[in-house]
Order: sequence, then C-alpha cells, then structure tokens
Amino acid sequence: MSIREIPLYIDGQAVPSQSQEWRDVLNPATQEVVARVPFCTAEEVDRAVTSAKAAFKTWRKVPLAKRQRIMLRFQALIREHTAELAALITEEHGKTLPDAEGEVGRGLEVVEHACSIPSLQLGELAENAASEVDVYTLNQPLGVGAGITAFNFPIMLPCFMFPLAIATGNTFVLKPSEQDPSSTMRLVELAHEAGLPAGVLNVVHGGPEVANQICDHPDIKALSFIGSTQVGTHIYRRAGEAGKRVQSMMGAKNHCVIMPDANRSQAINNLLGSAFGAAGQRCMANSVVVLVGEAQAWLEDIVEGARKMKVGPGTQRDADLGPLVSPAARDRVVSLIDAGEQEGAKLLLDGRGCRVEGYAKGNFVGPTVFAGVSAEMTIYREEIFGPVLCVVSVDTLDEAIDFINANPNGNGTSIFTNSGWVARRFETEIDVGQVGINVPIPVPVAYFSFTGSRASKLGDLGPNGKQAIAFWTQTKTVTARWYEPENVSSGINSTISLS
Repeated sequence: MSIREIPLYIDGQAVPSQSQEWRDVLNPATQEVVARVPFCTAEEVDRAVTSAKAAFKTWRKVPLAKRQRIMLRFQALIREHTAELAALITEEHGKTLPDAEGEVGRGLEVVEHACSIPSLQLGELAENAASEVDVYTLNQPLGVGAGITAFNFPIMLPCFMFPLAIATGNTFVLKPSEQDPSSTMRLVELAHEAGLPAGVLNVVHGGPEVANQICDHPDIKALSFIGSTQVGTHIYRRAGEAGKRVQSMMGAKNHCVIMPDANRSQAINNLLGSAFGAAGQRCMANSVVVLVGEAQAWLEDIVEGARKMKVGPGTQRDADLGPLVSPAARDRVVSLIDAGEQEGAKLLLDGRGCRVEGYAKGNFVGPTVFAGVSAEMTIYREEIFGPVLCVVSVDTLDEAIDFINANPNGNGTSIFTNSGWVARRFETEIDVGQVGINVPIPVPVAYFSFTGSRASKLGDLGPNGKQAIAFWTQTKTVTARWYEPENVSSGINSTISLS
C-alpha cells in the first residue's frame, strides 16, 4: 500500500516538498504509518511567505462583502465535509469520532463568526469633532500573518487563527503540527474550494527550525501560537524581538471545584468527561478536582465512574477515550504516574496496564486517579496531558480559590454549585481566563475571545471574538477638514487647536 505524502500548500496549490527530511505520521491505535510529512526547507518557507506577501497587495483591497461570501461558502463546505474531516482527525490524532466531530463543530463556529466581517471590521466616526472637522478610524490589515499550532486540535486551532486573519484582509502562512497534518490540509483545500485566491493561505511543515524561521522572517507581521508553555514562551520572545505582534496561548493546569451543594451525578459525570475525554489531551481538560467540605465523600463515586469508562480506538463510537497521540506521549504520561506514586500520592485507579483487544500496539493509558495530591508533587506541577486526575481536598471555598490562584497557570477552571452567591464570588476572585459555572470545559463560543492569565498566556489579545479583530488589524485615525474653494484661508495657524 502506498503511503501518502503530505504536500506544502503555496500560491493556491499543493506543492511536493523537495526536503530530504521526512517524518512518519502514525495511527495512534495501531502504529500503522498512514502518511509522511516533510520538514520543509528554508527556501520553501521563503516561497510561502513571498506568495502571501504578493497576494496581500490585492487581497487587502477585496471588498468586505466578497470576503464575507467566501467565508459563507467555506462554512458550508466544512459542514458538508464534517465526517471526512473527523475521520482524518481520528486516524492521526486518535480521539474518538464523536469528539472529532465536536472539534470540527467548534472550528466551524469561528468560520461562522468570520462571516460577519463587514460589521466586525467597522471603524468609528465623530462628525464635527471640531469646527467642520471629522475624525474617523480605519481598521486595516497588517500584512502577512502566521500561525503555529499544537497537535491536539488539528482543525479547531487553525480555525482559531486564519479565518479571522484572512477575513480582515491579511494573508497567512500556517504551520500545523507534524503529528497529524492531514485534516488541516483538507481544511485548507476547502478554503480554496470556497474561492480563496492563490497566495492568501499557505501551509508549510516542519519542526523548530521552521518555527524559528517564521519568528524571524521580516515579511511576517503578526504571529499566533497555541501549544506548550516552553515552546510558546520561546516563540513569544523570539518573534517579539523580531518586531512582530504576537499572541501565545500556552500551558494549563485546570481545576474543577465541586461544592457540597452541587448536583452530585451531574458534577461527577461532567468532571469525568472533562478529565478523561480526548485521553486528557486538551488544554482545557480539568486535570485537578478540588473537593470542598462534604463533597470529599464523593471520591469513591468519582473513582468508580472513571473505572467504568471505555478505552478503545477512536473509530469505536462507544469508546469514551482513545489512545494518546504517540508512543513518546504515552511514555511521558506513564513516567508521571510513576512519579506520583514515588512522591506519596495515593493511586486509586491505575491506567498504566490498559490493554485494548485487537490493538496491542496502541498508545493506550486508562483513566488514572490520584488522591492526597499536594502542590509540591510533580503530577500537580506538570501539565500531564493524559488521562490522569489529581484529587485535592479542602474545607472551604476560600481555600479552593487560594489553592487555584497559587498555581502558575490560569487557563481554565470550573465550579459546580447550586449557589448563585458562591458562583459569583468564585468568578470574581479567581485569576483564570476561562471560568465555567456548572460547565466542565468553558471554551467560549467563537464570538467571545479565548483568553488566559499568568503563565497560560503571553500577549494582550487572544484568539476569536473582538480581541482577534483587534489583533489582526491596525487602527488608523484620520482627522479631516474640507474647505469650500472660495473660503480657503491663507493664514498660518501654528497651534494644535482644531476649533
């Protein structure tokens, strides 16, 4: 069976790479090689940027309504091809098909939001700000934008970047993860089927060398990154030093607080889905549960619920979680479980011996639950990115808030309670970007901005919503006065007054 080779996408067409360095793309459930992806050359990156730079000259002048119509066709094509995109995600990432379909849906929300670009990109005007003087703003595109994405959402994360960037008049160079690029490439093809002109959206592949070249390239004006803290911090600093506007959404250690007045079954079921769905490979996964007061008695139900969850290949629709993305990811998760045991956490459910019939080579780790976890332990300090839940017990809401705010990260958190007073106090005092109230994974809808605090975000503006429009545009303020021809003054005015 021939192995497909992932192309680059430059100047409106798929282009075979001339690179001598290629990486196998594996099915995480079987270790079967399903594709090969190039680590492209420096010349190929330059070609992609050059194509984007040339396309910007005309794309920025395309009427807003025409860009809107392309986005409308694009969203229709994504909807039509949801099953195909989800199957590609599952084949290369490993998440279950229902989860993959849900990811496509969240990416689709951003494209739908971009369909409102004529109103999103409006400026402001003040008539007669001074005598016969009008002041108005223009929200203009920056030029060539770029995006670097992690492996865990190969459709949603690119959609957090390029649809709004190109809808606002920029052109784009995208570097998807080398671990699961096929669904991203199909998404880019659909964008061009929708009518996107050649050069507006380009794709390159590779590792750190390509990422660094994107950071350094003088013709790229803005860069969006979503991934790990270590890589994100490097990219933010390097691209910032090169004069770029940068947003970097990074690591997480998300906490789910369960109050004793919460609906018991609802809270536990939502917690389990959040902690173990996608095998824990979500930046918004609730990997720590903080049981407050009498809710500590619910621990046994949490463990039993986790024990009943089904592990299987992503193609099994009744599976609750699939394999981890790679053998290296599996080995890292196992090593962190080992560390938890060695450091004294109480292992209540061990997923290290998980075996799935017919898939002996799969990167499977079953749901794992630790109790007695303290802030000093490695399993709490590290973002495990696997199906491992840490249980922390406290007596009061104040202790829960203080515990969460002491963590270096501030990506997402949730609270389950039936008290409006408790919920409002929590949302007010917690220093975290996304807050869920009786919602386990509080990723906001696309017309609200995705944000974060502390070590989870670098840069003032996040993806999606109004912040994304501000990130991908620059404001130009115009102050204008027009004189009647017969009333033009020849006097000199050396003041700054416009009155």
